[in-house]
Amino acid sequence: MTQIQACYNFAMKVSELGEFGLIDLLAKMANVPRDNRIASWRQLRLGIGDDAAAWQGDDSIQLATVDSFIQDVHFPSGLASWDELGWKAMAVNLSDIAAMGGVPRYALVSLALPENTEVDDVTALYTGMIDLAKQFGVAIIGGNISRAPLVAITIAILCTSTNRDRHILTRSTAEPGELVAVTGELGAAAAGLEMLTKRLQFDPQATVFLRNAFFHPYPRIAEGQLLVDHGVKTAIDISDGLISDLNQVCKASGVSARVEIDRVPVEPTVKAQFSGKSLELALSGGEDYELLFTARAEVVDRVKRAATCLITVIGEIVAGKGVTLVDRQGNPISLGKAGWEHFITR
Repeated sequence: MTQIQACYNFAMKVSELGEFGLIDLLAKMANVPRDNRIASWRQLRLGIGDDAAAWQGDDSIQLATVDSFIQDVHFPSGLASWDELGWKAMAVNLSDIAAMGGVPRYALVSLALPENTEVDDVTALYTGMIDLAKQFGVAIIGGNISRAPLVAITIAILCTSTNRDRHILTRSTAEPGELVAVTGELGAAAAGLEMLTKRLQFDPQATVFLRNAFFHPYPRIAEGQLLVDHGVKTAIDISDGLISDLNQVCKASGVSARVEIDRVPVEPTVKAQFSGKSLELALSGGEDYELLFTARAEVVDRVKRAATCLITVIGEIVAGKGVTLVDRQGNPISLGKAGWEHFITR
């Protein structure tokens, strides 16, 4: 029996192990053959477990990420236009690059489609991807197409780091004494999904805003590079939910975080339309694709002065494990659902 086999029960289902447990298992397996005599391993800077992988190129750090966007898992059937699906599929991947402070360059796109899919729908899908890719100078340079019972869009992004000191943003560098901060406002994407799936009726302006928040996120590429330029070391994008993603930072860094819930920047439309649930949507809803980062107070102040978007301090990094939520008086608050995780039954 190998050491890896001793740590895991291979007879269990993936639903029992969970998404993050499965990632941990596969990361251990992938690293077993690591041999620093091989250039690929020797030049690797960051492997499985962050928003993107990174390796040392000839004159800069190279980064790559890949993500899938699957019908009835990541988006509800029949509620999105094809160009919206294309935009969001591209945005999800670009957001991972934003979380590393990278500059996206190229994209590879793999499509799995039912055989009765209209050609016009596929071209609309590509139009959405291309519209967003152009805004960041990303070229779609290849991919794959196959038949499948449901739509699945998988995109890989290749990019570089522009930092002269060759540092990138990671999840594993948070330290006690640092502040926890986020870009923008939270909760609108989760509120948009709830509006769509439950067919909630709001005024036209709120309806359009919440729909766009879910299907048309705008990745914080410039902000990620700004964080690097001002000395931030640690970041993650908010995809699975603020608390869930902050917990990933804490786990990777071996620290704890204390979040003051009254300081969390909940989007005003979410407050107005989901008053009793707005904080939950902001804390655990996910898919905002804002950036969460940690840094010393003086670094956060520099970022605030340079940024063109809202930057809000919501807590601090402390010694320990996990994430603690507190109210204005410092009393602990319990949150039932931390965020999204694949394979967990809801």
